[in-house]
Parts: sequence; structure tokens; C-alpha cells
Amino acid sequence: MDWQLLATRLFGADHGITRTGDFLHGEVTFDGEPLTVIGTTDHAPIGVQLALQQARQVLDTMAQHPGRPLLLLIDTQGQQLRRRDELLGINRAMAHLGMTLDLARRRGHRVLGLVYDQALSGGFITSGLIADACDALPEAEIRVMRLPAMARVTKLPEAMLAALSESNPVFAPGVDNYVAMGGVRKLWQGDLAAALREALAEAPTHDRRAKDGAERGGRRLAARVMQQVLDAP
Repeated sequence: MDWQLLATRLFGADHGITRTGDFLHGEVTFDGEPLTVIGTTDHAPIGVQLALQQARQVLDTMAQHPGRPLLLLIDTQGQQLRRRDELLGINRAMAHLGMTLDLARRRGHRVLGLVYDQALSGGFITSGLIADACDALPEAEIRVMRLPAMARVTKLPEAMLAALSESNPVFAPGVDNYVAMGGVRKLWQGDLAAALREALAEAPTHDRRAKDGAERGGRRLAARVMQQVLDAP
């Protein structure tokens, strides 16, 4: 979905969200309450500059508006694959973005992610997957790694991974598989403003991703193994 259409459906035609390059940012009023919106568009590759722009907005919100909720609008092809960004320390810039979101959560900011188009690789891991909860539109495309790349990294035959993806969501792309694994909490359909209202109303709890994955059958062992590690003497 086009970000302008999404913003209009969520906040009305005078939404106040601005686009600067591939960076989306703005302060909106939703149900009479202020909300900070941060995001990306056009399948943006997350490089050093874009990661720091988003982190700056999170830090400014914490400093100037304690407790204000943040909504992350996610559309990214992953990290920027350029030598310049590697030399500038893209790993540290993306880690910085992730840590600012984690800090915002610890300071009482409600942080919600919404994948409205595409979410790939590190650009998704350091945004939506660090939020209190990450939701998605049904037509969104989500994956961390394509099967050919996964085969190169794991040294397993691509045909084997393709066969595994038929029955195991961990190996398969697609928004429904991420719902099954618990990475995506729910899909927003119909009245998007009502979906956002419901998401903001839900009280923050401990991270449910592994538990949701076990209950939905997408990650059957993660929650159990995590608990065993926590309970270990």
C-alpha cells in the first residue's frame, strides 16, 4: 500500500506525516492524543544515514515528549549493501537504532510496528521486531533471507530448504508464516484506524513472540528452550 493512502486511512487527509527522501516522520493526533510516526518507504535500503535519522527521531521523542507512543511504518529491502555504509559502520548505526527503540520501551513509550509493504532482513530486525508488537497488512511481504542465500550460508541444498519451507514456517517467506511464528502479532484488515486504536489500547506485556509461535505451531520449541535457559542454575 502507498504510504500516503495508509496515512490518510489512519489519520485523515491532513495527517501531517512528511517524507524526506525515503524517511517518513511526523507528529499526528489520534483520538485526541499525540503520536510520533517514524518510517520508511519505497522499499528503502537502511543505510547509516537512514538508520540515524530514525534513531534521532526516537531520541527526540523521548527527550521532548516522555511516554508518547511511537508508530513505526515499515517498508524496507533490508540493510544498504554499499561499501561506503560498511566503512561508516552500518552495523553500529543499525544497532544504535535498535537500542533507541529498546530504550523507549523501557522508559514507558508504547512502540508499535506496522509492516505496510515490504520488510526484509536487518531493516526489519532493527525496527518492527524490536517493537512491543509488530503487526502487518495482509498484502505485506516479509522475509529475512531468500532460500538461495540461506542455502549458501547454511551449506544445505536449496531443494532441501524448499521442501522444509512447505511444512515449517521458519524456512518460508510470507506474512502468514510470520504470524504463525509469532514475529507478527496480527494482520490489520478493514478499518485500519480501528486496528490502530485496538493496538494502542492493549496493555504492554512481556515479549510474547516465542509464546505466540508455540501456540500457533510456527515455532514449537523456542519458548520452551528459552524457559529452560532462564530456569537453569
